[in-house]
Amino acid sequence: MRIKAGGAVFALALLAAPWVFSSSLGLNLLTQMGIAAIVCLSYNILLGQGGMLSFGHAVYSGLGAFAAIHALNAAVLPVSLVPIVGGLAGAGVALLLGWLTAQKSATTFAMVTLGLGELVAALAWLLPQVFGGEAGVSGNRVAGVAPWGITLGPQIQVYYLVAAYTLVCTALMFVFTLTPLGRMLNAVRDNPERVEFVGFDARRIRFLAVVIAGFFAGIGGGLAALQFETVTADVLGSQRSGAYLLFTFLGGSGHFFGPVAGAVLMVLANVLLSGITKAWLLYVGLVFIAMVVWVPGGVVSLAGQLRWRDAPRYAAWALAFAGFAAMVEMVYQLQLRAALGPQVGFMGLVLDATSGLSWAGAAAALGAGVFLGLRK
Repeated sequence: MRIKAGGAVFALALLAAPWVFSSSLGLNLLTQMGIAAIVCLSYNILLGQGGMLSFGHAVYSGLGAFAAIHALNAAVLPVSLVPIVGGLAGAGVALLLGWLTAQKSATTFAMVTLGLGELVAALAWLLPQVFGGEAGVSGNRVAGVAPWGITLGPQIQVYYLVAAYTLVCTALMFVFTLTPLGRMLNAVRDNPERVEFVGFDARRIRFLAVVIAGFFAGIGGGLAALQFETVTADVLGSQRSGAYLLFTFLGGSGHFFGPVAGAVLMVLANVLLSGITKAWLLYVGLVFIAMVVWVPGGVVSLAGQLRWRDAPRYAAWALAFAGFAAMVEMVYQLQLRAALGPQVGFMGLVLDATSGLSWAGAAAALGAGVFLGLRK
C-alpha cells in the first residue's frame, strides 16, 4: 500500500510540476531533473543495489546520447522513440564492457571501470566522423513528423515526454529490485562468497546488473540528446561519471528514491549554483565530505535525523558556513575577478574584498558559528 501511494505521489508530482514552475527556466530545469533522475537511478543499480563502485557510468549514458542523436538525424523512427535507441546502445556497450568489469568486484571493479571510461572518452576524440570532434553532433528534434500535433518544439512537450520516460523507467527499475535477480544482486553486494556457495554465479549477476544499468543510462542519454539537440565528447568523461557517483550518494544510495533527490541537487548545482558563484565545486565538495562523515544515508535520511531541539546548533553551523563562504567569495574576487573591482555581492550584502572590516566580519561569523555549534 505504501509503495502504491509513493508511486502515485511521484506520478502526480511529475504531472503537476510544470504548472507550479511554469517559466522557461523552470521547465528546462524540470526536464533536466527528469533526465538526471533516470541516469542516477540506473547508477544506483550498481552502487546501491549491487555494491559496485563505478567510475565509468557516463560511458553508457554518453554513448546512448550519441546513438540517439544519430538516430534522430537519420529520421528512421518517431522522435519520441529515439531514446529507446540510446537505451539499446547503452545495453549493447554494457554487453561488451560489462563482461570485463563484472569479473571482479570492490576496488578492482572500480579501477577497471575508471580505465575503460577514460579509454572510451579518449577514443571519442580520435573518431570525429562518429563523435563530431570538438563541435560534437547536432540534431533537430522538430524536423520529423508531428503525430497528433506534437512537434516537441515547445519545452512543455519535451518535459512531458521526459516525464513519461522517467515514470516508466523508475517503475521498471523499482520492479527490478523486487525480482529474484534484484534480490540476488543485493546478496552479491552483502556476501558474494555465500552466493557462490549456494550455487549462483556472482559474476553473471553483476554482469546482468551492468547491462540493465547500461540500458536505462542510455535512455537517459537519449533524452538528453533530445533536450539539448547536441552531444559532445564531454558527456563521456570522468567528470560526468564522478557527478553521477557524487550526487547519487548525496541523495542516498541506500534508498530507492535517494538518487532522485540527488538528481535534483545535481541540476540545481550545475545550473543555478554554478551561475551564482565560481566556487560552487568547492561548496559541493565540502557538502559531500560532511554527508559522508555525518549523514552517510544521504539527504533522504536527513529528515529522520533532524530534531527541533537542535535547531540552535543547526543555525550556528549555518552561520559558520556563511562566514566561511564570505571569505571564499572575497578570495575568488581578488584572484579571479580583480578587474571588476573589490566589491562582491553575498547574501544581500556588499562585501569589499580589500577591506579589513569585511574580513573581520566574515571571520567573526565563522568563529562564532563554530563556537556555538560545538557547545553541548
